[in-house]
Formats: sequence, structure tokens, C-alpha cells
Amino acid sequence: MQIFGVGIQELLIILLICLLIFGAAKLPEIGKALGKTIKEFKKSIKEIGSEDEDKKKA
Repeated sequence: MQIFGVGIQELLIILLICLLIFGAAKLPEIGKALGKTIKEFKKSIKEIGSEDEDKKKA
């Protein structure tokens, strides 16, 4: 199974490196911040798309 061309073994290695760098206590905070960032990015993309449609109609 691969996600974005990265297999399970690679994901486990990345997770292990993150644990070593940030520690187990910081990982939930980092995940939460990353999730918010992705959500805001998607929202911005959607808004830009709707603005483009409005300009085409005018």
C-alpha cells in the first residue's frame, strides 16, 4: 500500500524521526497545527475559484 508514492516502511521511518526530533508530547500539537493549515489552504483555494467564476459571469 502506498500513499503519495510513499510506502508503509517510509512512513514509519518518518514518524520515528519526528518522534526523535519533536518528542511524543509535541506531535499532537504539530498535527493539529498542520490540520488547521491544510483546512485554511483548501478554504482559500475554494474562495479563489469562486471569485474567478464571479469575474467570468460579469
